[in-house]
Amino acid sequence: MAKKSKKVLVTGGAGFIGSHLCDALLAAGHEVTCLDNLATGRMANVEKALQNPLFTLVDKDVTGPIEEKVDVIYHLASPASPADYYAMPVKTLLANSIGTNNCLELALKLGARLLFASTSEVYGDPEVSPQKEGYYGHVNPVGLRSCYDEGKRFAEALCKAYERHDGVDVVIVRIFNTYGSRMRPDDGRVIPNFVCQALEGQPMTIYGDGSQTRSFCHVSDMVKGLTLAMETPEAEGEVINIGNPDEMRVIDLAARVREKTGTDSPLVFEPLPEDDPLQRKPDITKAMKLLGWAPTVSLEDGLEDAVAWFKTIGG
Repeated sequence: MAKKSKKVLVTGGAGFIGSHLCDALLAAGHEVTCLDNLATGRMANVEKALQNPLFTLVDKDVTGPIEEKVDVIYHLASPASPADYYAMPVKTLLANSIGTNNCLELALKLGARLLFASTSEVYGDPEVSPQKEGYYGHVNPVGLRSCYDEGKRFAEALCKAYERHDGVDVVIVRIFNTYGSRMRPDDGRVIPNFVCQALEGQPMTIYGDGSQTRSFCHVSDMVKGLTLAMETPEAEGEVINIGNPDEMRVIDLAARVREKTGTDSPLVFEPLPEDDPLQRKPDITKAMKLLGWAPTVSLEDGLEDAVAWFKTIGG
């Protein structure tokens, strides 16, 4: 049986992950409203979507009134890279506090399911690995990263308060490192940094000694995880990790990027930023059991996609 078409609101829908999500929702026949103030999102990300009559772009800040009439809400609006939230700490906190409250009020009013895009950063610099949803985290509440880490932690608490007090149907997804096309060259995250530096023949910057680990999920896998979390009835009220559990050292990633780009860029080492996590590896047992989801795109194939993207935009 064909799935029923829905009216969908995606906040932050002109961003990296959000724009890919909008494309997937449109391809499934849904009517999509993208709400984005373009602080970090880009019009170029939704050029394809704008050609679809089912797509509407609303240039609006999520902290302002939201009056769209929709069936479901994906709340992704927030600066998400360190370069962005360091530059916009107050806006980051407000998007995740006032913005999340606005989305929850709309969900309450409309009886809509809300998926909140949280982050692996709620775990901080973890003392356990892999990170399970039940782990409370190890986070500096007043550090440079706190605008993002604590903004997302507060938003999660707000979602659960609306669920418990008002019966709002909420799903919380903790997104782990994601990469792919539509990332900005100045994004500040490790794959854009490495790929762009390598393509330009510049030294590749490693923070710390490169022994810290990350787990990289291709954006196509991430979008499948988000849509499954939204569409699975049993996900109501759940907190779910979505990410790739294949953990690797940053210094080994640099070697893979040099191989993919065919460059011999030297490595340069800089001090590790404040509160930068030393380990990141999701436990995706819940996602596998509840959603039937697991990543399928290998780092090999994903890096080819990322390198091709940065080549096309002059990275």
